[in-house]
Amino acid sequence: MRIALPSDGELYDSTIAFMRACGLTVSRPNSRRYTGTVPTIPGVEVLFQRTADVTQKVEEGSAELGVTGLDRVFEYRNDEARAAVLIEDLEYGRCEFVMAVPDSWMDVTSLSDLADLALEFRQEGKQLRIATKYPRLLRGYLYERGINYFTLVPASGAMEAAPAAGYADLIADLTASGVTLRENQLKQLDEGTILASQACLIANPVLLSVSREALALARSIVELMEGHLRAEPYYRLTANVRAASAEEVSSTVLARPDLAGLRGPTVARVYNIEEQDWFNVSLLIKKGQLLEAVDHLRNCGAIDVAASQLSYLFDGHSEAYENLFGRNAKG
Repeated sequence: MRIALPSDGELYDSTIAFMRACGLTVSRPNSRRYTGTVPTIPGVEVLFQRTADVTQKVEEGSAELGVTGLDRVFEYRNDEARAAVLIEDLEYGRCEFVMAVPDSWMDVTSLSDLADLALEFRQEGKQLRIATKYPRLLRGYLYERGINYFTLVPASGAMEAAPAAGYADLIADLTASGVTLRENQLKQLDEGTILASQACLIANPVLLSVSREALALARSIVELMEGHLRAEPYYRLTANVRAASAEEVSSTVLARPDLAGLRGPTVARVYNIEEQDWFNVSLLIKKGQLLEAVDHLRNCGAIDVAASQLSYLFDGHSEAYENLFGRNAKG
């Protein structure tokens, strides 16, 4: 089974780090090689492709799985939608596809203002020119909001200079923080966010359905990614508490339901030759509640409190895998 990953650019390093965190470390002999392996899962071949080409490679069948930006999927996916989004948010590569106009356009702050301006241009025999690398996404967004009078200007490289250079009136581009836009005297429009994007996992379900071996390998990758993403917000807390019974310990911990773990505490007797009234408490807690939960356990009489970050947290089934592959997922 083949998985297409970004070969360079902003998503390359983040994707390699994400794969490693999922237990799917990628082996690439050198930066000039466009193939690699995942040693922990024999049979998986990695194809390194330009981020813009990953969707096409999955659709045409060069790879069964792929990692790319959600914006790239929506822009480049063909009408038959052979590339299905398997995990929509891998929790990195976040950005927004936005519309931005020159700061000097004092009266244009919203999409409705832009619609009025486009009509004014039309009445004057002109067209509003918008520079973008994502014509499909932008055109659909504007048409849906009743803005029909504009011309899209294909652009590559740093398009923030387009209005100042005079070959476009405004731009539609990706931004992570908005800093570059502001430094080039551009401002985002209210209601001008076309898409919130991030890295995602896509698949070719038709291609996978014809090979049980490829399907099994795809399941391994999906399960590890999902398990890692689900575990990321949680820590496991364990502690020893002295009490007369397990019921006493659990009721004390459950006095604060918000700090009693994902499903509640697990309580087990600690077998000690000298003292028989000790119990071990284990619970899953979110990162933001970690110190508060530690204090709660201390108030319950706990000592030896230990915290460890989870690597994986698996549910009763892989929702993404079963939703996409249906009955094939069972086999």
